[in-house]
Amino acid sequence: MGTAYTTEKNTQILISLMKKHGVKKIVVSPGATNICFVASVQYDPFFELYSAVDERSAAYIACGLAEESGEPVALSCTGATASRNYIPGLTEAYYRKLPVLAITSTQLTGRIGHNIPQVIDRSVSMNDIKRLSIELPEVYNAETEWSCCVKVNEALLELHHQGGGPVHINLITTYSGDFSCLELPDVRLINRIESYQEMPAIEGKKIAIFVGSHRKWSENLIYQVDRFCEKYNAVVIVDHTSNYEGQYGVLANLVSNQECYIADCRKMDLLIHIGNMSGAYINIYPKRVWRVCPDGKICDTFKKLEYVFEMEEESFFEQYNNREAHIEQEMNYAEEWKNERKELLKKIPELPFSNLWIAQKLSEHIPDHSVVHFGILNSLRSWNIFDLPKTVRCYSNTGGFGIDGCVSSLLGASLHNRDKLYFGFVGDLAFFYDMNSIGNRALGANLRLLIVNNGKGAEFRNYNHFGSRFGQQADLFIAAAGHYGNKSHMLIKHYAEDLGFLYLTASTKEEFFKSMECFASNNGQEKPIIFEVFTSSEDESEALRLVSRIGEVDKSSVAKKVVKGILGDRGVEIVKKIIR
Repeated sequence: MGTAYTTEKNTQILISLMKKHGVKKIVVSPGATNICFVASVQYDPFFELYSAVDERSAAYIACGLAEESGEPVALSCTGATASRNYIPGLTEAYYRKLPVLAITSTQLTGRIGHNIPQVIDRSVSMNDIKRLSIELPEVYNAETEWSCCVKVNEALLELHHQGGGPVHINLITTYSGDFSCLELPDVRLINRIESYQEMPAIEGKKIAIFVGSHRKWSENLIYQVDRFCEKYNAVVIVDHTSNYEGQYGVLANLVSNQECYIADCRKMDLLIHIGNMSGAYINIYPKRVWRVCPDGKICDTFKKLEYVFEMEEESFFEQYNNREAHIEQEMNYAEEWKNERKELLKKIPELPFSNLWIAQKLSEHIPDHSVVHFGILNSLRSWNIFDLPKTVRCYSNTGGFGIDGCVSSLLGASLHNRDKLYFGFVGDLAFFYDMNSIGNRALGANLRLLIVNNGKGAEFRNYNHFGSRFGQQADLFIAAAGHYGNKSHMLIKHYAEDLGFLYLTASTKEEFFKSMECFASNNGQEKPIIFEVFTSSEDESEALRLVSRIGEVDKSSVAKKVVKGILGDRGVEIVKKIIR
């Protein structure tokens, strides 16, 4: 034929993963928009192609072929109304749970609605013609390549998921006439495990369990995870919202967010990912990732996902605990993490009056069995550096990740148990956004709310934030400075006292120490407490810089990282030759 695969990257990824997932039968209808796909699969002897001019008939052919062979069958059609003719056959496949993959090729979707021939809108489809519908746009960088890889894996897995059924892929083409690609990319395969008999062996020297935000753990789950860690030399990487109370947990933020060096413990052979959304921004480097969740969804947080285990966490760990382990142990991995963090904690210098300083001093005084709610970003990040008692449960609105309801969430939780203390730590913008909630008449004396008032969204003025490059100009709109009384010392005081709160305040470290015991103590206080603490964005930024740049710095390795970031691997080699 004189041709090979198309150079269109999204099509290459689709074809590569079709081969890995065993989708080899394709019913092809003629057209121009699907030429890049069709000519490529025609070139590859792995695929079995069948021609059908009528798309309506093609879809029914796929149904019959899938039913008889017991294999998934793909369809390929061009643009215009070709895909509309698949509807009857895909409806049949949906109700019979037949694994039919409809690949509808299309022009760039930005052309929709501009009277361009053969361009129709496929963004909405009927509920009962597919289990899943995805679109594969052009691939032009690493991020879009990763997204394409995950989407295709998800689509092909859905053909057999929970009984199976039809799946739709809208494949965008640019009509590239270049078919010079001789070898398909080796695209990462993601598999879903639904049966205990299919569970792969655990291999590697360093095994970690990453826990996102998590509800209260059952005693059996803690037992199974601790048993797993002992057997497989594993560590449990957590933040406060993980709510893990076992023996192998490490608050990872201080170690994982160091800017001047990368500790060896941050690299692991296998990471087991459980829990929900994490707001900790923990930077670690796993070679492979297994996700465990009953919903079975493809959630590739670390971009190294290999398996999704559609099962309960307890069942997953229990299964592996009952298997023979083959782990080469060089040292205790949990202790490696703990020792690294312990050394960094020793080196934290005196911090400016800030969220971080407050968390450092107050964390030692939070009573056992309390509940803590954190505002997102600055509050949560600051408290994740320092330990709290294991019996303290912690939460943050990291699901939607907005500032709009953290005080209300705290209030709602506090209504459940009047005999338990509920602490909240928020910034001024988050408080004012949600301040009406504290006027609720059901509010009890068990609520403790600490407001760090720096007069703006200080997050956007931190030294390492994108917004900080604009300096003072960032205060105008990016950081929204100057609202809500512009750090008035009376506004929240009057509001809180009129609503029946005990109001405390501090603008210095000395003043903070004077009120800290009253705020944290469980001494039968008859009023809820609001503690307003005034800091500056400059001190907030400096405190963050100090805790992010401690530890031993290998200056030569840092220099190499900088040079490599600027010149790339090829540039580094050229410089080496010049030096020689």
